[in-house]
Amino acid sequence: MGMGIDGLTSGLDTTAIINALMGAEAIPQTLMKKTVANDTYLLTALQALNTKFASLFTQAAALAKPDGLAMYQASSSSPAITVTAAAGARPIALDVNVTQLAQAHAVVTAPQTAWPTSPAVLTFVKTDGTKVEVNADSDSLDAIAFAVNKSDAGVSAVKVASGTDASGAALYRLQFTATETGAAGAFKVYQGSAAEVDAGTAPSLTAAPGAAVLRTGQDAQVTLWAGTAAEQTISSKSNTFTAISPGIDITVNQLTTTPAVVSVIRDTAQVTAAAKDLTANVNIILGSIFTQSTVSGGGAAGSAVTSGLFTSNSTTAAAKDRLFTAVVSPVNGKSLSTIGINSTKNGDLVFDEKVFAAAYAKEPALVESTLAAISQRVADAAKAVSDPRDGTLSQSVKGKQTVINDLNAQILKWDDRLAQRRGALQSIYTNLEVQLGKMQSQQNWLTSQIGSLDAGSSKK
Repeated sequence: MGMGIDGLTSGLDTTAIINALMGAEAIPQTLMKKTVANDTYLLTALQALNTKFASLFTQAAALAKPDGLAMYQASSSSPAITVTAAAGARPIALDVNVTQLAQAHAVVTAPQTAWPTSPAVLTFVKTDGTKVEVNADSDSLDAIAFAVNKSDAGVSAVKVASGTDASGAALYRLQFTATETGAAGAFKVYQGSAAEVDAGTAPSLTAAPGAAVLRTGQDAQVTLWAGTAAEQTISSKSNTFTAISPGIDITVNQLTTTPAVVSVIRDTAQVTAAAKDLTANVNIILGSIFTQSTVSGGGAAGSAVTSGLFTSNSTTAAAKDRLFTAVVSPVNGKSLSTIGINSTKNGDLVFDEKVFAAAYAKEPALVESTLAAISQRVADAAKAVSDPRDGTLSQSVKGKQTVINDLNAQILKWDDRLAQRRGALQSIYTNLEVQLGKMQSQQNWLTSQIGSLDAGSSKK
């Protein structure tokens, strides 16, 4: 690329000329840049809309599942029992008496300054006869507690201060507690090895004077339908009874003298909220497409008409129609206005909570099946639009992104082309100035020669 000599000889503004020529040369690239900018705005809007459809699909598909609307409220007539309803729960009223709470087995040794043998050896015998031998590093009670706690005996050990002996030496006990509640966690503990236990030569720690069984491991127990021919006792190793009825867990925390009523009823408020939220999210999408498809301006003479991003966009128009139809079409021949979902002349939806709640209170199963059918249709419509692989809007987003990427690649190529063209123009005009300069020098020389000839002739 040559160096520009801007008007040095010719007096021309060569930089301005070159810039004007380059402006004309760059018109195709400028048009592509404008197209990329417009398409990028549209792409961003399409991506946002696609995200809304994908979220709607997730919400609607969840409600359309067999237990998607199994929303229940659990309660107990007594503070002795707490109730939790999960998936699979169904309405029920169950009479429950708490007759026994679960507790962990616990024993404490006699007070002592150190273990009688060194290093200490203990053996725990579980209710099923399993033996776990624990070997400590020394006769230290701390060492014994450490060894027990890291073993797989299922027992925790703690050293407890117990005063002093006659000589003033500090006394301590070891308390052993099962790590889990329930009868299966009960144990016996012996001083000695497992072999000595089998031989009957290992003394029981709880048989020593001052030792004691603090609590015997036991299961929690509840009685159902007490006082009837169907009376039944159920046990649990913890105070929580899992799936006492499908999807229903109860936790007991105190004994009862009279039966408590465990109830599970349909949660009208929660189901109503689910229907309202689904309708609202459908409205958000319908409103978004409508707003971005609206043509504005043109009201006053000479005023410009502005099209929305989705104006004349067949993909978004079809998506809007499909979603609206999915909601407002009758279910089993019945209008959705019977459950409080109404369409308006503006093409959106209105949800009447009172009508829905009243219909749900009267015929809950029918309303649930109707709402599930609507949810399935909405899920199908949203998936057809937003499915990452086959969705119409997803495909449109991919196509628009491909166009933008292709245009950006062409714009980059145009940068190189225009840079080369500018260099060529600068070289041409630089050479022009140089040639004009040479011609000007020749002209000046010829002029001086002619002047010299004229001067000589006049002297003669």
